[in-house]
Amino acid sequence: MTTHADRLAALRAQLATVALDGFIVPLTDEHMSEYVGSYAQRLAWLTGFAGSAGCAAVLAEHAAIFTDGRYTIQVREQVDAADWDYVGVPEDSVAGWLAGHAPAGARIGYDPWLHPRGTIEEWRTALARKDVTLVAVAANPVDAIWHDRPVPSPAPLIVQPEALAGVASATKRAAVADWLGEERADAFVVAALDSIAWLFNVRGSDVEHTPVALSYAIVHADGTADLFVAPEKLGGAVREHLGNAVRLHDRTAFADALAQFAGKTVAIDPALTVAAIFDAVEAGGGTTLARRDPTVVPRACKNPVEIAGHRAASLRDSAAVTRFLRWIADAAPRGGQTELSAAAQLLRFREQTGLLRDLSFDTISATGPNGALPHYRVTEESNRAIERGQLYLIDSGGQYDDGTTDLTRVVPIGAPTPEMRDRYTRVLKGHIALATAVFPHGTTGAQLDALARGALWQAGLDYAHGTGHGVGSFLSVHEGPARIAKPGYPGAGPSEPLRPGMILSNEPGYYKAGAYGIRIENLLLVVPRTIAGGEAEMLAFETLTLAPLDPDLIDTALLSASERHWVDEYHAIVARELAPLLDEADRTWLESRCSPLPA
Repeated sequence: MTTHADRLAALRAQLATVALDGFIVPLTDEHMSEYVGSYAQRLAWLTGFAGSAGCAAVLAEHAAIFTDGRYTIQVREQVDAADWDYVGVPEDSVAGWLAGHAPAGARIGYDPWLHPRGTIEEWRTALARKDVTLVAVAANPVDAIWHDRPVPSPAPLIVQPEALAGVASATKRAAVADWLGEERADAFVVAALDSIAWLFNVRGSDVEHTPVALSYAIVHADGTADLFVAPEKLGGAVREHLGNAVRLHDRTAFADALAQFAGKTVAIDPALTVAAIFDAVEAGGGTTLARRDPTVVPRACKNPVEIAGHRAASLRDSAAVTRFLRWIADAAPRGGQTELSAAAQLLRFREQTGLLRDLSFDTISATGPNGALPHYRVTEESNRAIERGQLYLIDSGGQYDDGTTDLTRVVPIGAPTPEMRDRYTRVLKGHIALATAVFPHGTTGAQLDALARGALWQAGLDYAHGTGHGVGSFLSVHEGPARIAKPGYPGAGPSEPLRPGMILSNEPGYYKAGAYGIRIENLLLVVPRTIAGGEAEMLAFETLTLAPLDPDLIDTALLSASERHWVDEYHAIVARELAPLLDEADRTWLESRCSPLPA
């Protein structure tokens, strides 16, 4: 099977052999991960879609792929309209499309190891009104036709030492045990890979760009735990680190272990755990208790050691990016550079730190019209030459033992147009408005999102993605539970109060289809703020990312005096903090880019 059309035909043939009229193919794995290993990339293999969020539904005569506004253009470029309907969410839904296209009496299959229970129940209820039945499959039919499917990564676990984690794993497990006592539960099932990595102070490399290992865990009310992971991943140092209180099992033994809770209560996070885990516990006579993963908030609220680690990682990473910005400003106008060559050069600068573990996501290296795709991923086929008259956008990050980074900058190749400068400056105004926000405890990201959009809204403009996401500590570059996004925006999740120690991105943007894209992204730390004469402690943001903005793109006439002051102060800090990490030529260039803006 050499084409995606062949694969779609093969899946339909396979469904017929197992008496199914359709099947749902999500982009996730059995851990509900955002980024998944190559073995779980079923959606990309079937459709050709390379985005990081989506789903597909296949019927005998129709098929649809579901994406949100971030991928409106990308999905049309990568997925054949002759075979697939393009369906936007949340305007429409998987259940809504199936209800309108599946015949009465249809049996639609789903893999219970790839969907949360809540989603399945919503779909089941909606489809029942159309006499359409959802059927859990024991074996995924995509896997049956994916003959060269990659095997899961065999990479070993590594220890995240307490000197970087800040808190011992035993202390974290004891806190979970205390929580279980309060909830009157006997055990907590942990399926989210970043939760397991944080809880046990281990890391891995089983998922590209995210330092986690394929595993499951069960934490008991006495503070002991069972960790399910392939034995070949466990070296002597990891076994010693985990200690006797953590019993080790092969990952393949996890499903059977769930049947051993008869008469007991097991806490499970319904947002982070697939339906099959709930089903297995209940089939074994256990009672499931739907509760949020108790590690989520402590993991998001970085401790002082993790904050110090991120500061160090951010400084080192920002210096590498600054070296790149000087290089691209010089090399691109002379010609011969492409999106791929630029991304490779930035990777070399990061590797020269000697401490880079991995990128934190696939670098978005986009010039001209490709920049208008917020989640563009350059390939050999899409690679464009970087030419004069374009805006070049670079969104990238690194994984270091002491922190995870993510930042975006835009570089004009040659002189920018007045429109480009106007749009960039409006994005900058929104970025500053969020960076300088002061707000009370209990404020959510959804309440702050409008600050970043105000200057764009005033010009009748907007952007179709969230403004900010949480960032892990040598973990996932997209970490919950907090987000800065419009209420109801895909991926925004429920409103979550911002708390001290959380690290979030600040990344408003503007995208002109077929022309260019603009995004300015720094990482922010939520910090307490005492206001003189105030009656309550407030919260504010401290900007962690230190890389120059492009002064050639700033229309100072659009900035207020306070906004110009923010830019000048930020650039003064950038120049001062990065100077010791740069050679004389890079330092001289940086100082010129960080000169005060004209009044």
